Amino acid sequence: MDFNVKKLASDAGVFFTRAVQYTEEKLGQAEKTELDAHLENLIARADCTKNWTDKIFRQTEVLLQPNPSARIEEFFYEKLDRKIPSRITNAELLGQYMQDAAKDFGPGTPYGMLCLMHDLAYGTIECLPGSTLITVGDFQKRLGGAEREFLQTSAINFLTPLRNFLEGDWKTISKERRLLENRRLDLDVCKARLKKAKLAEAKAAAAPDFQETRPRNYVLSASASALWSEEVDKAEHELRVAQTEFDRQAEVTRLLLEGISSTHVNHLRCLHEFVEAQAAYYTQCHKHMQDLQKELSSANGDTFPNAFAVNASTSGVSTAPSPLSSATLPGASSPSRPPNPSNALEASTLKIEEVKPPATGTRKAKVLYDYDAADTSELSLLADELITVYTVPGMDPDWLIGERGNQKGKVPVTYLELLS
Repeated sequence: MDFNVKKLASDAGVFFTRAVQYTEEKLGQAEKTELDAHLENLIARADCTKNWTDKIFRQTEVLLQPNPSARIEEFFYEKLDRKIPSRITNAELLGQYMQDAAKDFGPGTPYGMLCLMHDLAYGTIECLPGSTLITVGDFQKRLGGAEREFLQTSAINFLTPLRNFLEGDWKTISKERRLLENRRLDLDVCKARLKKAKLAEAKAAAAPDFQETRPRNYVLSASASALWSEEVDKAEHELRVAQTEFDRQAEVTRLLLEGISSTHVNHLRCLHEFVEAQAAYYTQCHKHMQDLQKELSSANGDTFPNAFAVNASTSGVSTAPSPLSSATLPGASSPSRPPNPSNALEASTLKIEEVKPPATGTRKAKVLYDYDAADTSELSLLADELITVYTVPGMDPDWLIGERGNQKGKVPVTYLELLS
């Protein structure tokens, strides 16, 4: 390899003088040329833009792809300039599992049946085996498709412009700012060199280094003064060149930094597109879930209760209320009130004031939601308080006996978190 030794030595010398100047400035031993206030404001604004754009970009990546391994894989594909392989979404995978399960369960199970065919002439309903999971799985796939479209749109309209700024425009700005800093250091080095040359010239002219009694000393003093005068002229020329280069680089850097305003405008437009994509995605999801709920409630309104009743009678397991009823209430802050026990035997035999806590079996419970007692047999609750609960024979499984100090009454299980 052909090395240019002179250029290498010159670059090393320039780097060394810049390092010395920078160190002396940090130690307060050298003067520093300050940038004008407008340029300083532009630099501060650019740094703020870069820092927050980077944070927003990273967090948006996490939002769109929570899996860090998948993000690393996509990063390597981008660096290798290769197409990122299509990846199935979690909702699509869940939908596929549901449909495969429906095929495997086969006919004869309420979990896998959905009444789809209605004979209006005879008022009968035909149940198709395995259709419930197939239908729900199909809607899960639709949700996954909507998610995939949202991810692609957001990546193109929002992530890509932010990435282009960070990896393109900002790198150019950073390069020009480093060059401006080098030009400033060179300028300050020239200023310091000129200052030293002028001091040495003045000293040589005012106080010769040799005795004045010998004529030869006057010649040497005049020669030294002339040398320092040449050094001053050279330093002044270098200072003018350094000042010109510094001013030119400051102007280039200023123009680039003023372009941050147009970057903000572009990012604002991208942000609007990102919000629109989010709104469209959530609207699609809401519509799909509404359609699914309507289909399940219209097709299974008469089938699920009978199926559960048969299941309970044959297996001996008590049935629980269907979660579909509470799921259809958007924005509910607390669970629905459990049904009050209507069993005549329980109403006639269970008297709250006569109930005694068992010797063993009492538990502590944390109240999840506020609850207002419907009658004197119930106990009102406040969220986050701790009470003692226990059950008694013949009591409805949706209720427990709760005690708070001297107060006692029935409390709904769905409002409690049992602790011990």
